[in-house]
Amino acid sequence: MRFAWLPVLLCWALPAWGGHSILIDDFEQGLDPAWEEKVFEGTTAYSVVNEDGDSVLCAESNGSASGLVLKKEIDLGETPFLSWRWRIDGIVEKGNARMKEGDDYAARVYVIFPHWAIWKTRSLNYIWANRLPEGEMIPNSFTGNAMMIAVGSGPERAGEWVEERRNVHDDFKKAFGEDPPPVGAVAVMTDTDNTGSSAAACYDDIRFSAGTPKASEPVPDDRLDQVPAGGS
Repeated sequence: MRFAWLPVLLCWALPAWGGHSILIDDFEQGLDPAWEEKVFEGTTAYSVVNEDGDSVLCAESNGSASGLVLKKEIDLGETPFLSWRWRIDGIVEKGNARMKEGDDYAARVYVIFPHWAIWKTRSLNYIWANRLPEGEMIPNSFTGNAMMIAVGSGPERAGEWVEERRNVHDDFKKAFGEDPPPVGAVAVMTDTDNTGSSAAACYDDIRFSAGTPKASEPVPDDRLDQVPAGGS
């Protein structure tokens, strides 16, 4: 779906944060009120559920496309690594990252780099790809300002939790050929509007860090544990 245009819809009033590790959300206190819902076509159902004593964010899409966005400024010079874990029930069978009509994914984590000139806003879209080979990076089918990065691909690991970590600084430089500006927001989305299908996924333990901890590792005591005011 046209989630590549999400940055155009946001108003940037971003608090800056520093520290060794910056927690975006681990959902242990429910859904942080700083998350804002952005609806594009129908509404994907998002809810925090308990799984064996752990709180996780789960999403279910039925021909819908809406995402959750959390605005936060991140200096990638200090905390360049993004880690998270996710699980899908299955891929979007009709999905195809190379076609507008196939731009649907069971799970994606989106990193946005805003610019005062909206048309210069860029983004990295980490996807659990349907058929794009793992490790491949291509422009979004709607705009070259958004790059699609297949960090997972195919149905083989559907149903299991998979931990991911990316050097966002390096990914941006590879995608756009220059050092990145500060991150302005992070988003998650499960969407199936273009294919008219269904998908379900769960997300957990989203954070930036100076090192490369696994998503399930505890956050150091000196991490930021305050969240910005506001909400949807």
